[in-house]
Amino acid sequence: MIFLAVVAFLCTLIGAGFIVRRMRGHAKRYGKDLPQRFHVGHIPRLGGLAMFSSLVLTVGVAGVQNWWGYYGNALHWNQWVLYFFMAMLPAVAGGIAEDMTQRMTVRYRLILTLLTGLLAVYLLGMTVPRMGLVWMDAALSAAPWLGMALAVLAIAGLPHAFNIIDGYNGLAGMVAVIICAALTHVALQLGDRELAAILVITAAATLGFMFWNYPMGQLFAGDGGAYVWGIVIAFCSITLVQRHPIVSPWFPMLLLIYPVWETMFSIYRKLARGDSPGMADALHLHQLIYRRIVRSVLDENAARRMLRRNNRTAPYLWAFTLLTVVPAVLFWRNTYILIGFCALFCVSYVAAYLVIVRFKLPGWIR
Repeated sequence: MIFLAVVAFLCTLIGAGFIVRRMRGHAKRYGKDLPQRFHVGHIPRLGGLAMFSSLVLTVGVAGVQNWWGYYGNALHWNQWVLYFFMAMLPAVAGGIAEDMTQRMTVRYRLILTLLTGLLAVYLLGMTVPRMGLVWMDAALSAAPWLGMALAVLAIAGLPHAFNIIDGYNGLAGMVAVIICAALTHVALQLGDRELAAILVITAAATLGFMFWNYPMGQLFAGDGGAYVWGIVIAFCSITLVQRHPIVSPWFPMLLLIYPVWETMFSIYRKLARGDSPGMADALHLHQLIYRRIVRSVLDENAARRMLRRNNRTAPYLWAFTLLTVVPAVLFWRNTYILIGFCALFCVSYVAAYLVIVRFKLPGWIR
């Protein structure tokens, strides 16, 4: 597993470096007046291409090792792994196409993520088998299609949730690494080394990308990168719950509550204003933190000033994520405690959002 993690890290590091050095001119086609833009200069958004290529190459290396008769790695080339990456293709390809052309509308990308969800159900048999609550479990038992529908919804929605929080250098990438680490911890406790291996190489590939993304800001993940994180984590979360009845289905829910609740709150906020939920704006929590909490940096160079403020934003959200990941890892079997922490996070998020919006921040936070 460690060897494959090193392979994934190095492949992404080298691939991302090639993109940074050779494809910077491609970034000139990105719009300069987008509301979510918080950087200066032309930065390529093809980190997702580097990460997905790295994952495929790493799995290929594992397959070659198996062909040579070496089975010491936790990741083996089998039908499940093949179908895992086949199911990822539509959404990831759509995200990378958007990063390269800027012509894939939200509708088409949503269709492609839905297709990925349907393929996961069909090829991998993914479903949400239970919810840990008697009445919901009874409904899932009476109508198994509900579990499949929930799986498709989760798989289709999580990539877009990661895309929403991918606003500043290192933010979504480190959140993905933290969540992968938490899922890996539980998977290893249950002896599921195959699932743990996929999560480890995903985290390693992400760290290879992060070398160029944080704090230098020379490469962005783009839609493709957000979709890689969202799909891998969604697949692994559902599979972990499906394979191991001891795991509460609310364990991955609490791990992912930050991007999920950010998405749901954003949809509500836009609908309340009469706007389309798919319309980009600059009112997400991380954007408010950038504008109203992160102190201005004194630097004569505008690009460096914006970069340094950008880099100071992500750690606030990393800490916010850890506030949910730590209890999730501690209580991964206890449904009611996990539900309580989910509710506490939602209330805390709304309260924090309102405090920032209304300029009622205490001085020690600034």
